[in-house]
Amino acid sequence: MGVYRIGLVVPSSNVTVETEMPKLLNRHADAQFSFHSSRMRMQAVSPEQLRAMNAQRERCILELGDAGVDAILYACLVALMSVGPGEHQRVEGLVAEQLATGGSEAAIRSSAGALIEALRAMKAQRIVLVTPYLRPLAERVVDYIEAEGIQVLDWRALEVADNAEVGCIPGDRVMDAARSLDRSGADAMVISACVQMPSLPLVQSAEEEFGLPVLSAATAGAYSLLRALDLPVDIPGAGSLLRADAPAPALH
Repeated sequence: MGVYRIGLVVPSSNVTVETEMPKLLNRHADAQFSFHSSRMRMQAVSPEQLRAMNAQRERCILELGDAGVDAILYACLVALMSVGPGEHQRVEGLVAEQLATGGSEAAIRSSAGALIEALRAMKAQRIVLVTPYLRPLAERVVDYIEAEGIQVLDWRALEVADNAEVGCIPGDRVMDAARSLDRSGADAMVISACVQMPSLPLVQSAEEEFGLPVLSAATAGAYSLLRALDLPVDIPGAGSLLRADAPAPALH
């Protein structure tokens, strides 16, 4: 059984992705994983702090390169989506160049790119989603996804600015927001468009309740990392995106 080192570039106030990603990937039957983080300073989810945080990227990549990781996930979805359409491709390209210059062959993925990759893998053309962000940032996320050719039929912004508080949003509040969405015609639901908003315990039960595929920034990130490492995508209890042997639920 192979052992893979996963590097995570995370905002300094994030705690959830370092909990949910190990829980997800350590359910994999054919591989083992270790997790190694480098942090970028950020406390408030605002355009100004997101820009300042993104400026710390190169240092984080250098640190993770020193650890000899096999794959890196740039784990802040809104940091890239708030910049404008296509930003995940630009940043992933720059990081790949930086890694290659340092002699690292680590695969690079981002939470922003992983969500788009996962939605396309599910053939989802019309979605609904829940975000924790203030409305102006949530609108940028919606615009970013729609610029990728995926229609956002309905969405909710929970309007939480403090990033530490985002990590404490209760599951009941997320599910209430999900239940309030108009899901008519939707191909999939993104129950958490943020790796800091906890949602892993909700994905499977939400999929069963709503009768359509449900994913999160975390499950999309796990999917993308497994694909990058050329590993089978088959993780139980986290929605149909991660179950290679499970048929997708019937769509409403």
